[in-house]
Amino acid sequence: MAGDEIDNSLQHVRHKPPTILDQPRELILACPQFNSNVNVSRIVRLLGCCGVTRMIISGRNKIDPDIARDAIQAVQLETRSSLPPVLKRLAAEGYRIVGLEQTNRSHDLMQYKFERRTVLVLGSERQGITPDVLACLHESVEIPVWGMPYSYNVATAATMAVYEYCRQYPKG
Repeated sequence: MAGDEIDNSLQHVRHKPPTILDQPRELILACPQFNSNVNVSRIVRLLGCCGVTRMIISGRNKIDPDIARDAIQAVQLETRSSLPPVLKRLAAEGYRIVGLEQTNRSHDLMQYKFERRTVLVLGSERQGITPDVLACLHESVEIPVWGMPYSYNVATAATMAVYEYCRQYPKG
């Protein structure tokens, strides 16, 4: 193509049909009550886009349908008063319980190999994962931070971690 010519062959395509998975995703997201309903609504939308159908939340979180959009119908939300009992039950069912948290033994997310049957546990915006929930984890992963502040927003971090899981299991 000559220097000043514009390639008009690219066409914007809105609302392409979702990629079909060969099998359902075996990722479950578990999180505490968030301070921000925007964060929980963004995470629901993330899960819908990634074909993750199950989210366990504790406390009273309100989903904003303008943010979560169609994912409200696609993601099964289970509200629990406390996460440790459900995490222990899921571990007994063969799920790997992985916290998204900076700990003394965290694995780098970019090097971590998720098991197909994983529960990804998030922490609250200010306190992270509480000690009672940390005690339920098999391990933790963290996302490298190259600047300030010391960590990513919880919805942003969830997006990176869930997308990495999907990258490792692109067909479900």
